[in-house]
Amino acid sequence: MWLISNPSFPAAVTAPPLSRSPCHHLRANPPRLQVFSRGYRHRPHLLSVPPMRSRTMIANCLAERSLVAENAGLRNKEREARIKRELEEPRLSPSPYDIAWVAMVPLRVFSQSPCFPQCVEWILQNQEDNGSWGIELDLSTSKCTLLSTLACVIALKKWNVGPQHIARGLHFIGTNFSIVMDDQITAPIGFNITFTGMINLAIGMGLEFPGRQTDVDAVLHIRESELNRFIIRQFEHKKYDVDKSNGRESYMAYVAEGLGNLLDWNEVMKFQRKNGSLFNSPSTTAAALIYSYDDKALQYLNLLVTKLGSAVPTVFPLNIYCQLSMVDSLEKIGISRHFSSEIMSILDRIYSLWIQRDDEIMMDIQTCAMAFRILRMNGYDVSADELSYMSEASSFCNSLQGYSDDTRSLLELYKASRVSVSKDEMILENIEEWSGNLLAEKLCPDVLHRTPIFEEVDYALKFPFYATMERLHHRRNIEHFDVTGYQMLKTAYLPCSVKKDHLALATEDFTFSQGIYLDELLDLERWDEYQELQFYSESVKILFCAIYATVNQIGEMASIVQNRDVKEHMIEQWIRTLRSMMTEAEWARTKYVPTTDEYIANAYVSYGLAPIVLPSLYFVGQELLESAEKDEEYNELFRLMSTCGRLVNDLRGLERESSQGKLNSISLLVLHSGGSMSVEAAKKEAEDSIASCRRELLRLVLREGTVVPKPCKELFLRMYQVNHLFYSNTDGLSSKTEMLGAVNAVIYEPLKLHTNNPSLDVKSAQ
Repeated sequence: MWLISNPSFPAAVTAPPLSRSPCHHLRANPPRLQVFSRGYRHRPHLLSVPPMRSRTMIANCLAERSLVAENAGLRNKEREARIKRELEEPRLSPSPYDIAWVAMVPLRVFSQSPCFPQCVEWILQNQEDNGSWGIELDLSTSKCTLLSTLACVIALKKWNVGPQHIARGLHFIGTNFSIVMDDQITAPIGFNITFTGMINLAIGMGLEFPGRQTDVDAVLHIRESELNRFIIRQFEHKKYDVDKSNGRESYMAYVAEGLGNLLDWNEVMKFQRKNGSLFNSPSTTAAALIYSYDDKALQYLNLLVTKLGSAVPTVFPLNIYCQLSMVDSLEKIGISRHFSSEIMSILDRIYSLWIQRDDEIMMDIQTCAMAFRILRMNGYDVSADELSYMSEASSFCNSLQGYSDDTRSLLELYKASRVSVSKDEMILENIEEWSGNLLAEKLCPDVLHRTPIFEEVDYALKFPFYATMERLHHRRNIEHFDVTGYQMLKTAYLPCSVKKDHLALATEDFTFSQGIYLDELLDLERWDEYQELQFYSESVKILFCAIYATVNQIGEMASIVQNRDVKEHMIEQWIRTLRSMMTEAEWARTKYVPTTDEYIANAYVSYGLAPIVLPSLYFVGQELLESAEKDEEYNELFRLMSTCGRLVNDLRGLERESSQGKLNSISLLVLHSGGSMSVEAAKKEAEDSIASCRRELLRLVLREGTVVPKPCKELFLRMYQVNHLFYSNTDGLSSKTEMLGAVNAVIYEPLKLHTNNPSLDVKSAQ
C-alpha cells in the first residue's frame, strides 16, 4: 500500500536526495511517496513493489521521465511569472457586446454625440475579417458572436459611422441567422430577449437583414413567446414548489437592454448596487443611462472606462471572482504551493472584504460560496451564517441565478456545504441536502448534457474533497483541464488568460513527481540485514527485520531533520500499536466480547496508523517540538483520524470479518443492542460517527495558532482521504486488485490530457 503525502512535503521518509535537474527550482517541495505496513488483520501482499513491475521497467520509466525535465527550468520560470502577474491583477477579456452598449450611451447635454467615443473607435478597429465581432476564440458560429455583432452594428448605425463595417456585420448575421433557431447551440443568458430585442431596435433604425423575412419573423415570435412565459411562469419542482416572482423580476432587469421601453425603468433601478451599476453589468447599466438617466450609473461607467479604457468586460468589477477561480484552479491541479505568498496575500485581502460584507462577494452567490469554501479550507475564520440566505431551496430558486438555471452557482453552493466543521452548522447541512438533490436531477438520463459543467457536477457528487487521494484528485483535474476556460453570462468571457500556463506547469510537476515515486520504489528494495536471532516463525522474522531496519533508518533521518533524537518516540508508537494488537488477539483467544466503547478505545490504535503517519510529521518542513507531541491537540488529531479509518474499515470489512468469526464496531453494536438494532441501523450509526469525527478533524486542522504546525495537521487530513479512498466502494486494502488502478495512475501511467475539451465552459446551463 502506498501513501502519497501532501505535495508540500520537502523530504521523503525513505528516499535519498535526488540530483538537481534543470527544473529543480520548481521542485522545492515535490510530492513524496511513503510505504507502510498494516496491522495483523491485513494482507502482506501490499508491502512490496507490485510483482508485475520489474526493476528494469521502473528504471526505463525513470529514464523516460528524465527527458521531460530537460530545459524546463527557463520555461517554468516564465510561466510562474505570468501566473503571478495574473493572480495579482487579473486581465478581464473585452466584451464586444458590452462595449457596444456603452458606445451607445449619448452625452447628456448633446445627445447627438457618444458619451464614450473611445468605445465607438474600438468597434471600428476590432471587426473580424468575416464581419463579426467576438472573443479571441474560434466561436464565429456561436450565439454570443451573433449577439455581439448585432450590438456593434447597432452602435455604429446610431452614430452614423462605419457604413462598410455595418454592411459586413449585417452580411455575417444574415449568413448565420439559422444559428438563432438552433437549440443545440448553447445560448448566453437571456439570449432570446436580448438578441430579439436588438432585432426590433435594428429594424426601427432602418437596418435590413439579408435573408428571408420569414426567418426574422420566426425570431421575433421567439421573443413574444419568451415574454409570455415570463408573465405566467411559476417554478414547479418535484420537491420545491415556489413562486419565482423575485427571480423573474431580477432576471428581466438583468436583460433589460433587450426590453427597452417595455419596462418600467424606475422598477429596474431598484436593483442598482452601491457602485452605481445594475448587477455589475456594463451593458445593463449603459441601457439604464440610455432609457433613464442616472448619475450613479454614469459614475460607474466613467470609472470603468477610466480604469480599463475601451476594453469593457462583461462584468465589472470581477477581480475577486477571477482571483478565487485562479486560486481554486491552482489548488485543484496541485501547483498552488509555488504561489503560496501570492495566494496568502490575495486571501488576506478577500478575508478583510468578507468581514466588511463587500458587495462584490456578498451580492453574487457563486463568488460568496467559493470565497467561503476557499477561505475556510485555508484556515480563515468564516461563518456559515453568511450563506443563511441560501439555506432553503426556495431562496435559490427565487434568485437571479436560480431563475436563469445557473448550474455553476448551484455547484459552488454544494461544494461550500461540504466543508462543515461542526454538527451545529445546520445551514450547511440544509444546503448540502437540497443542492445535492438538484444537481443529481441535472444528471438524470433524460436531461441533455450539453456542457462540460456536468462532468464537474458528476465528479463533485461522487468524490467530495475528503473522499479521494490528493494526487488522484490532481491527476483527474489535470487530465480534464479546460485550457480555454471560457465561461458565459450574457456573453462569453475569460476569467483567466493564463490557463495554458496552469496546465503546462501542472503537467510537468505531476510527471516529475512520478519520477520521485519510482526512485523511492527502487530504494525500498535496499534493506539492512539483521543478525540472526530466535524467531517464532519466518514470517515474524521478516516483519521484525523490516520494522527494525525501517525504524532505525527513518529515525536517524528524522533526528537530523528535527535536530533532536526522535527514535524513542517512534519506537513507543510501534510498541503502543503492537500492544493494542495483542489485546485484540487476546480477546479473540479468550472469546471475550468487549463493549463498543472498549473496542473503539483500543481499535483506533490497532488500526496501525501511528507508525505510519506520526514519523512522517518530522519530514514536512516544520519543527515539531517534543512538547507538541505530548499536547492534547496532537493526540486528538491522531484519535480522530484513526477512529475514522477504523470505522470505515469496519463498514467495508464487516462481511469478511463476520465470515472469519471476528467482531468489529458494527457487529458489536448489533450484539449489544439485544436484537433492537439491525445491521443497517448499526451501519448508519457508524456513518454518523465518521461524519462527526471528520468535521471535528477538519476543524482542528483549519484552526490557527495551535501548537501543532499546520503542515503537520494537514497530514492527518491527507491520511483520512487515503483511508476514505481505500474503502469508498469496498474493502480495498484486502483486495489484490482494487487499488491497482489508483497506484498506477499516481506512479506509473503518463498523463492523458483530453484534447477534445469543449470550447466553452458555460456558467449557465439553460
